[in-house]
Amino acid sequence: MPSPLDGEKPIMSEVGSDKELDFDVDSTEPLAAFVFKTTADPFVGKLSVFRVYRGTITSNSEVWNSARPQSERIGQLYLPKGKSQENINEVTAGDIGAIGKLASTVTGDSLCDKDSQVSFPVVEFPVGYYSVAVNPATKADLDKMSTALARIVEEDPTLRYSRDMDTGESILTGLGEAQIDVALDRIKRKFGADLVVKLPRVAYRETITRVTQTEYRHKKQSGGHGQYGHVLLRLEPMDRTEGFEFASEITGGKVPREYIPAVEKGVVKSMEEGILAGFPVVDLKAVIYDGSYHDVDSSGMSFEIAGSQALKKGISEASPCLLEPIVKLIVELPDKYTGDVISDINTKRGRILGMTPNENSSTIEAEIPLAEVQRYAQDLRSLSQGRGSYRLEFDHYDQVPANLETKVIEDTKRAKEEEKV
Repeated sequence: MPSPLDGEKPIMSEVGSDKELDFDVDSTEPLAAFVFKTTADPFVGKLSVFRVYRGTITSNSEVWNSARPQSERIGQLYLPKGKSQENINEVTAGDIGAIGKLASTVTGDSLCDKDSQVSFPVVEFPVGYYSVAVNPATKADLDKMSTALARIVEEDPTLRYSRDMDTGESILTGLGEAQIDVALDRIKRKFGADLVVKLPRVAYRETITRVTQTEYRHKKQSGGHGQYGHVLLRLEPMDRTEGFEFASEITGGKVPREYIPAVEKGVVKSMEEGILAGFPVVDLKAVIYDGSYHDVDSSGMSFEIAGSQALKKGISEASPCLLEPIVKLIVELPDKYTGDVISDINTKRGRILGMTPNENSSTIEAEIPLAEVQRYAQDLRSLSQGRGSYRLEFDHYDQVPANLETKVIEDTKRAKEEEKV
């Protein structure tokens, strides 16, 4: 290998300043090291591989992570040699070493002395938009899954691991199918966790399309105090993204004021699961305009049940419909492939917003349902011979076409039945 003195020195700057520093590759100067790789070792744990550009780093010492910023305790240093690591006491300027079990340091961080803080340029990693839902193959793999996924994401900064709060699925996102397959193979080989993947569920919503009035009387007698709550609700559709609103038009004490919040609580609880396919209900206004109560049997619980049941009954009478997430799709590719890509977007229920010509390439912008582009990494690779790139941004929710709504509802119910089995 060539001497570190002969190579081109990277850009290094003072923390809090864009001023570039001219530095010497000298082991006696203050420390400046760059973490360029992170691996998950089954025996050592997280292993951070770094190069020292200035100064010396020693075992059982303390350094400063200028990217976080916080102190890091240095334990045993290693010299990576193939699959093995050789214990060493120090790593000097120009050399490469490894540290195990750093608390918060990740790929791309700079390590230095606290009194002489410097940083190297942040590595810009590509962002992937190909997502899969990850599940353990057996119950024995369940305990290993979270740890294994967290470790593999530390190794590869282009992978992202998250939890979809809408569907409850564990989501692994990367650049494409091949990268996900390789990551799963490494997880099985290194951590013994066998994971299976499938396309993530789309987070649909439900809403109503017309105004309706609904009534529910909750009455139950079972010895002693009974239960009684009677409400009349008016349900009104709201514009997209307006969420939920609750109002009261009760006059003359037909429903005591202290029971109104219980009615709202029942309505909100029922909105968590719609009647079409169990998706959350959104963009709806509920108004309580009448009702009645019993001096002895009425309670907050009774009115909560009445509000909940009144909403379910009212939604079924208010022409409910499904809403699907619409994303903005931005594709960059060579000019000769634009025709095929535009045709493909049109077949996927997409709407072209515009096309910007660049030098020998074009940028296409479109709005398209998320359900149609979950495997777009493969589709674009095929259409552009691997020369196109894309990104997705959530834009809004829109109504599912009537001819597709029935299929979505049936598929969702079938999936829920399979999960129960």
